[in-house]
Amino acid sequence: MASHDQPPIVASSARWRLPDIHPEGRRYVLIAGAAAFFSFFLWDFVTWPLIGLTLWVAAFFRDPVRVTPQGAGEIMAPADGLVSAVERVAIPPELAGAGCLGDAPLVRISIHMSIFDVHVNRTPIAGTIRQVVYISGKFLNIDLDKASDENERQHIVIEGRDGQCVGMTQIAGLVSRRIVSFVKPGDIVAAGQRLGLIRFGSRVDIYLPDGLVCQMIPGQRVIAGETVIARPGGVMPTGIAH
Repeated sequence: MASHDQPPIVASSARWRLPDIHPEGRRYVLIAGAAAFFSFFLWDFVTWPLIGLTLWVAAFFRDPVRVTPQGAGEIMAPADGLVSAVERVAIPPELAGAGCLGDAPLVRISIHMSIFDVHVNRTPIAGTIRQVVYISGKFLNIDLDKASDENERQHIVIEGRDGQCVGMTQIAGLVSRRIVSFVKPGDIVAAGQRLGLIRFGSRVDIYLPDGLVCQMIPGQRVIAGETVIARPGGVMPTGIAH
């Protein structure tokens, strides 16, 4: 007999599905596919390499469905990839100041996206987009420290429903050549919502507000919109540089 104190558990199931191709990448898939098709009649020796290129482009722009955890106060990973650094750093000027992240150093988690990772970025929290600042720049190797200050990048500030702000920076790398944004200041977003993408390899930095505990250490892999990277309370992992 079901308890009257607890809601009944509803049976449900989920099935695997082939990921969609994001609209931003469909024209690239069509271009590569058309090149493969016409090469069959003109230069058939390059047909198979072009077919392989078409499949890779389709995989690069894949946009899988993500299911975001609903824990109160949790921060989601904004990107797929490898956690390359967790350190306390000074806040970029575009994210600092009153109404943004303040002026004190914060813990920054850097996520390196290889050319094989999903490149659709997602919101780390639910709330309101307070700031979007695009800065044109260089295309240095994203493993370099100065890439955060010199590369093409886009800063975003999201104010949560509790009034706390989270900042993130999309950084273009050696191969990537465009940051595409899907949000603007004033937009109300859900946690795990698509907010942009970076073409062909890049990095995303996220700045954690004080009062949250980082759950990541370098070397871990994360999934955008699904991996919890910080939450209120808990045990602080070792390895955070100051």
